[in-house]
Amino acid sequence: MSARDGDSLEFLKTPLTRRQVLKAAALVGAGAAMGPVVAACGGSSSSSASPAASGSAAAKSGGELRVAAAAGSAKENLDIHAPALTMPSMDMRFNLYDSLLEHDAQGVLGMALAESITPDAKATQFTVKLKSGLVFHDGSPVNADAVVASFERILNPKNPGLAAQQLRGLAPGGTKKIDDLTVSFNLKEPNAIFPEALSTYSAGIVPVGYNPKGGAGVVGTGPFKLASPGDFQPGVQCAMVKNPNYWRQGGGPYVDKLTIVEFSDNTAQLNALLGGAADYCQMIPGAQLKVAEGAGFVLLKAKTGSWIPFTMNCKAKPFTDVRVRQAFRLIVDRPQLIAQAADGLQWLGNDMYAPYDPGYAKDLPQRVQDLAQAKSLLKAAGYDNSLSLKLTTSTSVSSAAPAAATVFAQQAKGAGVTVKVDNVTGDVFWGAEYLKYPFAMDNWGTRGYLAQAGMGTLPGAVYNETHWADTNPKYVALVNEAFKTVDDAKRNALITEASTMEYNEGGYIICGFDNQVDAHSSKVTGMIPDYSGLGSAAANARYRLAQLA
Repeated sequence: MSARDGDSLEFLKTPLTRRQVLKAAALVGAGAAMGPVVAACGGSSSSSASPAASGSAAAKSGGELRVAAAAGSAKENLDIHAPALTMPSMDMRFNLYDSLLEHDAQGVLGMALAESITPDAKATQFTVKLKSGLVFHDGSPVNADAVVASFERILNPKNPGLAAQQLRGLAPGGTKKIDDLTVSFNLKEPNAIFPEALSTYSAGIVPVGYNPKGGAGVVGTGPFKLASPGDFQPGVQCAMVKNPNYWRQGGGPYVDKLTIVEFSDNTAQLNALLGGAADYCQMIPGAQLKVAEGAGFVLLKAKTGSWIPFTMNCKAKPFTDVRVRQAFRLIVDRPQLIAQAADGLQWLGNDMYAPYDPGYAKDLPQRVQDLAQAKSLLKAAGYDNSLSLKLTTSTSVSSAAPAAATVFAQQAKGAGVTVKVDNVTGDVFWGAEYLKYPFAMDNWGTRGYLAQAGMGTLPGAVYNETHWADTNPKYVALVNEAFKTVDDAKRNALITEASTMEYNEGGYIICGFDNQVDAHSSKVTGMIPDYSGLGSAAANARYRLAQLA
């Protein structure tokens, strides 16, 4: 069955293997099987894989892949369980660690380190059996003890990891060893999308006693590993070598070394590629695509569900008034903003996230610019051509974020609103004021609706930036009920109702979703586009697929 069919969750009845998941694409219904992306959106895909993609009969090994990445921070770390509000090194972590489950490049949820997962009928207990013969980078076995230790570390009440809130219903002590390769997750309340939480990168499996400091103690199961602690320089680069004991049968890694170098801006990134200092460049802005392609570089394109919202803090004036929030959504000319700020590298959004979720409220009218109505709402709220405020943004949010902020400020003049764009550095943006800004921007990858709400919308969410749900008990009740509902159709209906509430009253302005483009040398082959939009068109640990001609 398909997760889009609205049937009850068949996965609750029998053990589920990777083969079954890939065939059914229905492990957790609304929250997990968000692909294939093309089917979700309709029409043909603009995504493309580089030549000799994975599965080539003539796979080549050896060499060093040098990746030009976006600006980093001296606060970066490689702790896969790092708590919220730290500076993550996303693409580095994806290449060093694995979780029990994973989403493939099309968004289908399946097995990674796990061989199978068996839920009970109420979605309160999930039994996971590990693949046999797995080892960590240091040669120690991947076993039930390691899994228990990993989740106890994530759920440490004194220092909870980023994944803690996504593991809804699981409390310290709830992960139990059954035998050397089997664990059970015993939840205090039903969570129909719990398997999706097991796939998040921040729920990576690590050895007992794991406690990394800088580059020391960085031990996972990923396709690459650190040869020495000094190979990680926060905010500068991370040099990794091939993991000779990688567990995946087929699919790399093929290169002997992977070096990810961080650059101050996208122009410096592209120049590294053009000048031969890099083989692969993440996230090419639209304005630079012709430059890269004209110089003979290959473009890797991915249509994703990632999004760069404007965030209105509903606890800070003027956004405490719903009329102001509604007015700001009517200020935006979305097609114009996408064309001018994103160079056309987005597809149209409608102020709701999770566009690939089967519960997405796709039948709501597309919101369009209406300056007269926006002015009327602002006047009713007490702002008659008198509203002036600051919009905080940064290139660390996205290379296109400052341009989008500037376009919004220009459009806002038509409604009598003065917007001052404050373009700050990454260290400032993600600093003490993050999640407190009255009006700002952010960057999210692709998730199902419930997972995203748990991360960013619900009261107490680690990235609660709009604070809209803090005083909306009806919405919170809807989402809580949806988490507990194992019937697909009923859960999807609840998600539709909840997202409709956000569409009407919430604190996000979502103009579009990203079409991401990377560029690479013609000597790099094997790369495939990824639906998730996490950092690059390839995303996740897909550098393991890279081959050098």
